[in-house]
Amino acid sequence: MAGLSDLYQEILLEHNSKPHNFKTLEEVSHTSEGYNPLCGDQISLFLKVVDGVIDDVGFQGTGCAISRASASMMTQSIKGQTLEKAEEIFEAFHYMITEPGGELDLDTLGDLETLSGVNEYPTRIKCAILAWHTMKAALSDDSTAVSTE
Repeated sequence: MAGLSDLYQEILLEHNSKPHNFKTLEEVSHTSEGYNPLCGDQISLFLKVVDGVIDDVGFQGTGCAISRASASMMTQSIKGQTLEKAEEIFEAFHYMITEPGGELDLDTLGDLETLSGVNEYPTRIKCAILAWHTMKAALSDDSTAVSTE
């Protein structure tokens, strides 16, 4: 199991140091801001939705390794997906992070499973979930900044 743990850590470090979709978008249909005052994580999320599909996604911000890796992996997992599929991925991820020991939907989660160990550290759950709640707010056109507090 140590080998798997090392692989997960390597994936997280890679997404933190070279986050996918770390960019702003010229054309956006949805945007939202998120903040985790406990850790200082901040995210600006940009989505371009065309005909019910997330055509492009980008994020900017600062934060801890878990926050950046989670945002990177989130953008990678929802890009090209329908809004319904993005919601399904959100639900599976939220369940994985907040319900330790629960049965995971590995088909839906894919590589996001590498973040499953975060639920062992309650103070880090907010770091991992920030980008996800920011995405939900953006897609619901909620202009209120997301806060984990």
